[in-house]
Amino acid sequence: MKYMLLVYVDESLMQALPAGDFDTKMRACLEKADEEKRAGRYLDFQQLEAPTTAKTVRIRNGRTAITDGPFAEAKEVLGGFNLVEAESEEEALRMAAELPWAATGSIEVRPVRDIDQVRVRVGAASAQANA
Repeated sequence: MKYMLLVYVDESLMQALPAGDFDTKMRACLEKADEEKRAGRYLDFQQLEAPTTAKTVRIRNGRTAITDGPFAEAKEVLGGFNLVEAESEEEALRMAAELPWAATGSIEVRPVRDIDQVRVRVGAASAQANA
């Protein structure tokens, strides 16, 4: 089953890391992610740019509003994600606990919904039919 490991970071804790510690943790994290990808357990992983680069789009009463930055001020912000293949929720949780960023934020583990099942339920054509 696919799980999304959403990496939330607390910028104040990240900035409090000793000099060079972030780079050491990031290097180890990338090496581990590359290893997991070769083994077929990580399907994708990406880091996001800073929240200050975000734009939020909302449509209300037919009007589109675009605002700078994230929706709300938060102590922890979404910093990236790992899309993984795990045998069980327990395995996905173990994978999340191995990420060093659990110590400077949190890792939200969520099952990924099978979009093909959603297509069937709502009567939408398969992705192959739309290609």
